[in-house]
Amino acid sequence: MIKKIGRVPAATKQEISFHYKTDVIYRESRHVLQKTWQSTSVAMQRLRDNPECADAETANIADNKDPGLSYKLTFNPKDNILPLTTTISSALSAKPRVAILREQGVNGQAEMAFAFNVAGFSPIDVHMSDILSGRVSLQSFVGLAACGGFSYGDVLGAGQGWAKSILLHSGARKEFKDFFERKDTFALGVCNGCQFLSRLTDIIPGAETWPTFETNVSEQYEARVCMVEVMDQPKQPSVFLHGMAGSYLPIITAHGEGQATFDTSASSSSSPQALMNEGLVSMRYVDNYLKPTEKYPYNPNGSPQGITGVRTPDGRVLAMMPHPERTILKEVGSWMPKDQSATWGEFGPWVRMFKSARKWVG
Repeated sequence: MIKKIGRVPAATKQEISFHYKTDVIYRESRHVLQKTWQSTSVAMQRLRDNPECADAETANIADNKDPGLSYKLTFNPKDNILPLTTTISSALSAKPRVAILREQGVNGQAEMAFAFNVAGFSPIDVHMSDILSGRVSLQSFVGLAACGGFSYGDVLGAGQGWAKSILLHSGARKEFKDFFERKDTFALGVCNGCQFLSRLTDIIPGAETWPTFETNVSEQYEARVCMVEVMDQPKQPSVFLHGMAGSYLPIITAHGEGQATFDTSASSSSSPQALMNEGLVSMRYVDNYLKPTEKYPYNPNGSPQGITGVRTPDGRVLAMMPHPERTILKEVGSWMPKDQSATWGEFGPWVRMFKSARKWVG
């Protein structure tokens, strides 16, 4: 037998009440009860993590109007942005090669290879030992993707050991320097790959004012789905962001060292605002109201002005902490709007990044 024991009130009225006949015997707001329910977890979080972050996350519970995740796109993920000549040539000739670069401790190479393959590239597994030994040269590649993970276990600092294996090796240093200086190439660094590229600014033209990516303000590894705004400059657009500027959408983040940190020495011209003014910020965290934020957990690492993706002036190199390659299949995302996703086809919005690179190559 099924009996009716309650009803859901209006969405704007977030409270729980118990009635006996005509009397209200208990009534309390949803956020007060939720805070009580998780109070023990919050107390442990305050001891383990940065207590200010624990308090900030708890305070969000009181926002009854929080709209949650959303998609505000300036493009249709299903659009075929490749010129007809490119589509025809891809069917008749070899696809452009992308080096899927990894090192000891890197673990994101499979997703990265899949993303580039879907976009019409030929992804090639390249381990750093292949470069250092001279077995593989970057001369035959049009693209390079440095993948996420924890190279050398991050014990030398995230991306530091990986970068030093190049900077301190004359052959590898020349190989990468020549690649970055070629005008027909592109490079993408995601998560650990972003940290890695941020340590190679000596050999990446135009990356001199980039930040490095340091320990999260929460002092913990953060694996979340966050909202970001895609930014681009029309005069010199990014290889990866064709038609995406002004879009707001969720993306996976997973890192322990993602806080954009700028050189504050007197001799440095690097600063968050300078990078913004130069149009070298490609992505920043926003809250659920689509406002740029430094507030935890919407900004999971405390980066100033929400900065989480940087580029070179010519748009050929992009370094970003979030993981677009992990969410190109729409079902993999934490949430998607049914009304929009029905028109997307098999893939979600983030596949556009990889197709944009294919469009640029031609």
